[in-house]
Amino acid sequence: MRVSIFGLGYVGCVTAAGLAKAGHEVIGVDVNAEKVAMINRAVSPVVEPGLADLLAEVVKGGQLRATVSGEEAVRHADLALLCVGTPGHANGEQDLDAVQRVGTEIGQALRRRPQPYTVVLRSTVLPGTIERVLVPSLLAGAGRARGSWLRVAVNPEFMREGSSLRDFAHPPFTLVGCDDPEAASPLRSLYAGVDAPFVHTTLRTAEMVKYVSNAFHALKVCFANEIGDVCAAAGVDAHEAMRIFLMDRKLNVSEAYLRPGFAFGGSCLPKDLRALLYAARTTDISVPLLSAILPSNGGQIHRAAEAVLAARKRRVGVVGLSFKPGTDDLRESPMVALVEILIGKGCEVRILDRNVSIARLIGANRRYIEEEIPHIASLMCDDLGVLLAHAEVVVIGNSCEEAARALAAASPSHVVIDLTRAGGRQPLEADREVSV
Repeated sequence: MRVSIFGLGYVGCVTAAGLAKAGHEVIGVDVNAEKVAMINRAVSPVVEPGLADLLAEVVKGGQLRATVSGEEAVRHADLALLCVGTPGHANGEQDLDAVQRVGTEIGQALRRRPQPYTVVLRSTVLPGTIERVLVPSLLAGAGRARGSWLRVAVNPEFMREGSSLRDFAHPPFTLVGCDDPEAASPLRSLYAGVDAPFVHTTLRTAEMVKYVSNAFHALKVCFANEIGDVCAAAGVDAHEAMRIFLMDRKLNVSEAYLRPGFAFGGSCLPKDLRALLYAARTTDISVPLLSAILPSNGGQIHRAAEAVLAARKRRVGVVGLSFKPGTDDLRESPMVALVEILIGKGCEVRILDRNVSIARLIGANRRYIEEEIPHIASLMCDDLGVLLAHAEVVVIGNSCEEAARALAAASPSHVVIDLTRAGGRQPLEADREVSV
């Protein structure tokens, strides 16, 4: 394919060299004439292991050249990848001037082009940036209404400095976001030689995934460092503890728990986290990340209560009371905490949870129910029809068979608040296409 790369910084140079190595005809564009001259002399403008040798190979082989002219680049390519900088202001807001400027420049070059042209943003931008900034600038530059002549997509990169060439060739996946399936087609061809699943999703989802990834990476660094501090104070070899921790690929390093839903609870996580925080305090170790977990978890409960109360209806039916589906354990269940808040606000609550009802009868958690939350036990009902007849607001607390039946049976007059965020399907199963 003939590809133009706008922006010859770190991401742009690596992308240009990688695509040229794959056999594509690449033309790089940058406002910095010195960078352009360096590329054309087969000299890397950034320091990255292996990049200088690769640039020398593809420039001398004729697969890569550079220019300061955006019009020239558009004229000689059928697809543009934008790898321009999106620096942040002091308040965190992104500076999108480069995206807007390059969008306008590409649009101007497309004023009279009849055949379709694909513009792909590879820079890291917040959800909505394509629609709010890039597309308007393209249309303004072109002086044309949007039509089949323009295809727009986002293609975030997942490369680490120091290993970017390897990461480019073997990423976790090739992520493409576009609302027009036709825009994904040229990108399939572009990355045909890349050893990774091709993931096609919506524009906004693809824009967001890069932030989800980077936030989690930052979280992992801080988590490991705080655990290291606690280990050191306790006389524990932090590296050995983490080595063993990382051996668990079923729960620790896995998809487990990484599903948007409701707050955690139960007899283990809250108790053990408090014990760890206590151990840190007794040794004067500051663990702000770990200390924020319980308040963050509590915030989920209070936001759920606000959502129910915002409906301004008194009669509430709750499906699922235990701290997770498939159990009768109510110890530190976030649903118990939510119900207590709603009762305190004057709501008339009824609860359906077959496992808890059985425990109330045969005693699996009977003592806890009778001694700790007898007022909630009196609100239990055993029939979905009874619950729905009572409820104006239906709250789904657990992903279970009862929840699925409640969602199916709820009428248009019911206000349904699904705290599991599953929406009647398995979490994380977003509408997407994945191919290997």
